[in-house]
Amino acid sequence: MHSVLSSNTLEETFERLLAERQARMSTDTALLRRAFADAQELYGEQMHWTGETLIEDCIGVLKTYLPFEPDDEGVIVCLLHHSLDTKRWTLDDLERHYGTTVRSIISSVHLLSHVTMKNRRTSLGNLRMMFLRVSDDIRVVLLILCDHSHKLDRLKLMSPEIRTQICRDVLHLFAPVAARLGIYSLKHQLETSAFPIAYPTDAARIDEQLEQLHQKHGHFLDTAATTMTKFLADAGVHAKVEGREKQTYSIFQKMRSKSITHVEDIYDLFAFRVIVDTPEACYQTLGLLHRIGHPVVNRFKDYIAFPKPNGYQSLHTTLARLPGVPEGIFIEVQIRTESMHREADMGIAAHWTYKEGATAEHATRRAQLQRALTLQQPLEERPDSSALSDHIFALTPKGDIVELPEGATPLDFAFQVHTALGLSFRSARVNGSIVPLTYQLENGDIVEIMKHRDPHPSPNWLQMLKTASAKSRLKRYLSTQERPSYIQIGRESLNQELQHYHFPQLDSDLTVLRKFDGKPQTHAEREDILMKIGQGSQNAASLLPHLDALQEELRQRIAQPKQRIPPPTVHAIPKVSGNIPMPVRFALCCTPDEEHRSPIAGVIGRDGSVRVHRAECKMLKTVNPERRIDVMWVVQK
Repeated sequence: MHSVLSSNTLEETFERLLAERQARMSTDTALLRRAFADAQELYGEQMHWTGETLIEDCIGVLKTYLPFEPDDEGVIVCLLHHSLDTKRWTLDDLERHYGTTVRSIISSVHLLSHVTMKNRRTSLGNLRMMFLRVSDDIRVVLLILCDHSHKLDRLKLMSPEIRTQICRDVLHLFAPVAARLGIYSLKHQLETSAFPIAYPTDAARIDEQLEQLHQKHGHFLDTAATTMTKFLADAGVHAKVEGREKQTYSIFQKMRSKSITHVEDIYDLFAFRVIVDTPEACYQTLGLLHRIGHPVVNRFKDYIAFPKPNGYQSLHTTLARLPGVPEGIFIEVQIRTESMHREADMGIAAHWTYKEGATAEHATRRAQLQRALTLQQPLEERPDSSALSDHIFALTPKGDIVELPEGATPLDFAFQVHTALGLSFRSARVNGSIVPLTYQLENGDIVEIMKHRDPHPSPNWLQMLKTASAKSRLKRYLSTQERPSYIQIGRESLNQELQHYHFPQLDSDLTVLRKFDGKPQTHAEREDILMKIGQGSQNAASLLPHLDALQEELRQRIAQPKQRIPPPTVHAIPKVSGNIPMPVRFALCCTPDEEHRSPIAGVIGRDGSVRVHRAECKMLKTVNPERRIDVMWVVQK
């Protein structure tokens, strides 16, 4: 059932959220109210696929997003991140109304929202890569994580297949991203909601084992926490102690990785978080707790002196025999200050700043974000740094992803989707607007290709295409279209050469080409030879010595009886034995003597002509015997 709140209710909710934000950080709210009004006008009553209106979805995401204290641009993006779905605003409209940064963030959020939600067709590995490549601003990451957190609240309205897909994506991609960035509050929200739906059997088994454990030992955490608080206060340490049970998804991961079959075998199933005033008090508290509990060997970690890559700081120790804790139960104790606790909840987002003009600081934060996200990927999937800046991701109207190099055009997009679509390209709409062929696509662009009924490619496209594969496919098509004319030109050229040497002309089966250097040629391969001649990449005359059919005829002619040389009456010229009509040239190395008619020998050159040498020429010793041919002096009358 669709949920449509009245306009007044939405405005009241937005004003309440605005007041909560104002209580934490005082800013001018006029711009935010304008963005909310623009969102209402743009979205109208348009529905989101989760069963609520677009504006309701934006307000729901904003509720999750506000605890991270977003700046004005972050709130504006949250309100308008569905604006491109309305087809009424483009990225240029967003930039004109709210600036370059809002345009950039919405472009990335729009892309990631399309490819990670309902009916996505992209593998998880590709999603990880894409998340890394387009997330150079913490606000992009936060909005996507908050968006998924809100969607998990709407799961009951979705089909079982979509629920399972979304929850598995959350567990395998988005919750780990939140953990890598140290945003543990979001990580816990995501995992708690997604695990029972993604892995219902495992979740039920763990819940059953926990219930058995509670029946055996009772609910002791609150009592033990009170005892610990009083002990520390008596020792002069002001501390806030909170008891917690390990989340079911964390239990599931630990049992699977350690091959554990029952929750009782997990060391850190129960934990106390102890929040004190100063870092010095953290170490003092650690010493005090080691006095009343028994430390477990190799279970101490000092993340204050050696923080995690995401900035997380805390002291961890595991204790047994704590007062108020049943025998045999181990307790992990985390000791930190209030500021460390805030950063543990908010991670990188806790100290992200958006000061106008602070470009150096922005660059540092972006680098930190990229490093953290890169570390989140499995080693074999991590790209090198150069790969992060030279690719974009555009979308088909159905939400399929098309990866392209920077600077790619709609024509590249069409060829990347399918060769037939590229060859039939007529025009393109990007985010609802007609664009020229030279338009450079951006991350998140939705590209719709209009096409001719039949292919109408132009050779001029070769200058516009950016991708090598598209150029290659276009060249291949253009070449194929002109193939018949090239074959005809090649046939005519080869026939001229054959006629010149008194060889038979080509027949319909191209028999003379049936073997090339001893290798049989199919009919298509014979046509390929003619095509190369027609294109000018193959010389017809130089082709003759490679054709086995001609070589056979040459040998037959050579085998004919030799004729005596009649006495010269005028002057003599060299002729090939058997009266084979082949062009004859004197070799420059030995200059045969025409007047005295010294003994001569012939060598067939690669161009089909015969070089005449003196019989005693040294060059003949290095010539392949198969290329030798008898020549003699004959009288020119």
